[in-house]
Amino acid sequence: MSAPGPHPRIIVAVDGSDASIAALRVARAMAEPLSATVEAWACWDVPAGYGVYLAVGIEGFKYAAHEVLQQALADAFEELPPFVHARLVRGKPGPLLIDASRNASLLIVGRRGHGSFILGSVSSACVSHAHCPVLVVHAPEETE
Repeated sequence: MSAPGPHPRIIVAVDGSDASIAALRVARAMAEPLSATVEAWACWDVPAGYGVYLAVGIEGFKYAAHEVLQQALADAFEELPPFVHARLVRGKPGPLLIDASRNASLLIVGRRGHGSFILGSVSSACVSHAHCPVLVVHAPEETE
């Protein structure tokens, strides 16, 4: 894994799904021995037909994404590791993550997340177009 800076940078896509929580845990396991930083990215945007939302305000969408990010970090870690940093970014996740991959050592995404009409569309886009290696993490299988 080549690092663009003094330390490797791992970006993790977070949407609150089980797969994204698993991705955070994998990122931690990889980051510790590499002295890498981990950026947990939650992307948010205003839905189509945003004109109505602009009149009401868009802060609710940002707040909801912030809450999902904080809950995912709490679910993934007992205590937030000092090398893990939360990042709330406005825009569509696929293009944002692909652009961010230009300055990353590794991009980690969950196999299936929330909010997509096509399951796995963000992970597929990242695998196809990222500028760094991409690791796709499956959600843990449920045992009965």
